[in-house]
Amino acid sequence: MKPTPTGWPRISSGLYYDDAGEAIDWLCRAFGFEVRIRVNGPDGRVAHSELTYGDGLVMVGEAGRADKYPYRRSPGRVGGGNTQNLMVYVDDVEAHYRRAREAGAQIVSPPATIDYGPEHWADRGYECSDPGGHHWWFFQRIRDPA
Repeated sequence: MKPTPTGWPRISSGLYYDDAGEAIDWLCRAFGFEVRIRVNGPDGRVAHSELTYGDGLVMVGEAGRADKYPYRRSPGRVGGGNTQNLMVYVDDVEAHYRRAREAGAQIVSPPATIDYGPEHWADRGYECSDPGGHHWWFFQRIRDPA
């Protein structure tokens, strides 16, 4: 494979929210994302954004109008469904869990350890949903394969 463009990971994801500006602020406060770029359109709504977490990148955009972008839907516009969930490795999952919970994340499952056995790995993590209805998993590696 050729190298990726400077500053871009091999793969990134985009999420749609009914109010992307509000979602960006919340994701930064609750999960620790940082805004790399935020472009507002003439109507003041977010036209494009890039949020980073370490070397990871997620784009956050506005859920689309049905006539122009029928595929851009927030979970709230599809009965709460999620067609993707995001998993992020963090340095301290317990501290991250407390921060997210205090910011209003809906906790689906509290921190728990998942151990795949000595020939694999063990992670500790939790699942939550954000105010837009997107589900997230945050994990910390606690043991590498033997």
